[in-house]
Amino acid sequence: MAEGARSHKTKLIETALPLEAISRESAREKSLRHGHPSTLHLWWARRPLAAVRAVLWSSLVDDPSSDPSLSVEEQKLERKRLFGILERLVVWENSNDSEVLDEARAEIKASCGDELPNVLDPFCGGGGGPLEAQRLGLPAYGGDLNPVAVLISKGMVEIPPRFAGRPPVNPRSRAGAGLKTWRGAQGLAEDIRYYGEWMRERAWERIGHLYPQVDGKTVIAWLWARTVPSPDPSWKGHVPLLKSGILRKPKKGKPVVWVEPIVNRDAQTVIYRIREGGTPGPGTMGRGGGVCVATGAPITFQYIREQGKQGKIGVAQLAVVVEGTRERVYLPATDISLPDYPRGVPSIAITHNPRDFKTPLYGMNSTDALFTNRQALALMTFSNIISEVRKVVDDDAMAISDWSDDGIRLRDGGQGKVAYADALITYLSFAIDKCADHWSSFCSWHNGRETIGHIFRQQAIPMLWDFVETNPFSSSTGNWLGQVDWVVKSVARLPATISGEVRQREAVARLKEVNELVICTDPPYYDNVQYADISDFFYVWLRYNLSEVWPDECATLATPKKEELVAHPYRQGSPEVAKEHFERGMASVMEQIAAVQNPDFPATLFYAFKQQEVKDGGITSTGWETFLQAVVDAGLQVTATWPIRTEMANRMLAIGNSALASSVVLACRPRAEDAPLETRGGFMEALRAELPEAVGLLQEQAIPPVD
Repeated sequence: MAEGARSHKTKLIETALPLEAISRESAREKSLRHGHPSTLHLWWARRPLAAVRAVLWSSLVDDPSSDPSLSVEEQKLERKRLFGILERLVVWENSNDSEVLDEARAEIKASCGDELPNVLDPFCGGGGGPLEAQRLGLPAYGGDLNPVAVLISKGMVEIPPRFAGRPPVNPRSRAGAGLKTWRGAQGLAEDIRYYGEWMRERAWERIGHLYPQVDGKTVIAWLWARTVPSPDPSWKGHVPLLKSGILRKPKKGKPVVWVEPIVNRDAQTVIYRIREGGTPGPGTMGRGGGVCVATGAPITFQYIREQGKQGKIGVAQLAVVVEGTRERVYLPATDISLPDYPRGVPSIAITHNPRDFKTPLYGMNSTDALFTNRQALALMTFSNIISEVRKVVDDDAMAISDWSDDGIRLRDGGQGKVAYADALITYLSFAIDKCADHWSSFCSWHNGRETIGHIFRQQAIPMLWDFVETNPFSSSTGNWLGQVDWVVKSVARLPATISGEVRQREAVARLKEVNELVICTDPPYYDNVQYADISDFFYVWLRYNLSEVWPDECATLATPKKEELVAHPYRQGSPEVAKEHFERGMASVMEQIAAVQNPDFPATLFYAFKQQEVKDGGITSTGWETFLQAVVDAGLQVTATWPIRTEMANRMLAIGNSALASSVVLACRPRAEDAPLETRGGFMEALRAELPEAVGLLQEQAIPPVD
C-alpha cells in the first residue's frame, strides 16, 4: 500500500521485535516437560507458545512510530519499554503470572480500545493459536479439519473455562476442599488425577495377573526382538532380528550391559543371556539387511517382507527390566502367560504412504497390528473402564449441592454434572492415547537413558526390529498413572479464562464463520507432515472412547483426508497433482484471509523453511515458494518478515554448511487496490536503501546469515 493511502496504525511487529529474547525462549521451551500444554496430547510440528504469544501480541500493539506526537528518540524509548514487556511475556515461567499478563493485556487494550478483535487460527492443530489468544484476554477461535486436532484444542481452550474455579467433586479432595482455593482448572485437574487412579485400581483387578513380579521386583519393561524363519534350510527355527543387543551403555561406575544370543545347534534353538562388561556382540540387522545368527546366511529386507506378509514374523523375549534400589536391573527372559488378542480392538487400515509408514511392507497393514496381545488387552481394559467413570462421577457430584443436574451434554454447552463427566472422560481418553503412544510394539528401549521411548519418535512409523513392552502398573516411564499425570499437570496450568471456540472445519469455511478477524496461524508445510495419516493412530482410540461425548467430531471412520491441505503424492496420484492440490488449496485460503482480515491489524503467518530439493544446481523449497506465491496472488502485502529460532541447537538439520532452525513469520495486510506498481530499477534502489539497516537489525538480534 502506498504510504499516502495508509489508514491503519503500524503495529510493533511491522517495525521491530526483540528477536533474541523470543528465539531464546522459543528454543528453551522445547526442553520443558511437565505442565506444558503440548504434553496434554501429542501433536506434530507445533510452534513454541513463546513465539505464538510474541507474534500475536506484537501484531495488536501499536508501534510508537504510529504516534506523530513522538520524536524519533521518544519512539525509541517507548519501543524499548514495549520490548521489556514482551521479553517478560515470552518467559515460560510467566505464562500464568497475573502481573505480567495484566501489563500485556493493558497494552493491547490501549491500542485496540474496548472492542477487542476476534483471533482465529484456521489451522489450529495442537491449539497453540487460540490458547495464546485466550491467555492474552482475546476472543479465541480455532478450526481444523482433523478431529484429533479439534479435540485437543477443545481440551485446551473450550473445556477449562467452563469449569474454572470449581472445586473437585471427588470425595478425597472434597474432604479437604475448605483448605484450598481452587483457581482456574486446578479442581478439574485434581479430579482427572483421582478418577485416573480409580481406573488403575479397576484395571489391576482385571489384568494385574498378566504383569507378574520377577524375583520379587516390579517389572518396568519386557524387551523383545522380532524373529523370522531362517532363510538357511539347515536351520529349522526362527532367528532374531536384532539391531543392537546393548541394554545399558557404559556409564560412570557402571559397565555396559548387553544381551548375547546363544545358539544351540543340536536343538536348533536360540536363547538370550545377560552379559555385564566386556565387548558387546554386533546386532543381526543393519542398513543393508540382516544375517542369520545361527548359520551366517544373509537375510534380505525382501525376505523379511515376504515372511511378514505370510504372517511368519514372530517375537522372542530378550530380557526383563525391573525396578532396583537406585538403578535398573536386567534379568534373563522369563516364561509368562500371554493372553489371546482381544476382540473389538479399534482399528483402521494404514494409509498407503511408504515414505512415512514402513509397516505395511511387512504385512502390518492396520493399526491394531502395531500392538502385542497384552498391549491391546491393556488398552481395551482401560478404555472399557472409562465408560464406568460416568456413574462414579455422577454419584460423587450428587453430594455437592451447587452442581446442577441440567442433563445438558458438554458438546451442547452444558456446565452441570453431565457435562463435567463428559469433560473428565475426554481428558482420561487423552491419557489412553498417550498410553497407546507408549504401549505399542514400535517403542524402543533407550539404552543411554535406560527408559522407554514412544512410537512417534518422528512424524512417521518406521520399522522397528527390537522393541520394549512397558508395564502399565509400574512407577516408571510409560505407566498409566504417569500418563495421567502428564494430562493433570497440563490442565492445571491452562489459562481457563474467557471461553474459546474450536470447530471442525476446513480453513476457508472457518474463515467465513467468524467476524472482525485477526488471523494468527501456522499453515501446513507442503508435504512435511501427513497429519491425517499419522493421527489415525490416535483417532481410532478417541472414536472408541468419545463417540458418545463428541459424536460430530467422531462421526467418520477415519480422519478426513481428501480435503486435507497437504501435498500427498500417494493419495493424490503423482507429485505434480499433489503440488497442484496444495497450490490451489493454499491460494483459496490466502484469498479468504485477504477478504476477512480486520484491516486495522496485520495477519501473521508462520512458515518453516524445511522442504528442500535440488533444482537447476541450487537448493530450493517447493513448499515455501508455493506458500509465498499464494500470499502475493491473494492480494496480500507483506509488511514484515521475521525469522524466529524455534529449535534447540542439537535439533538443527544441516543444509550444506548451514543449519536452518527457524520459523519465518510474515505480517501481511490486504494490498490496496490503488497500490502503485514499481519498476525493477526502483525495487533495486529500495533494496539498496533499506537492506543495510534491515540486515544490521538482524545481526544485532543474533540471527544467523542462513536465516
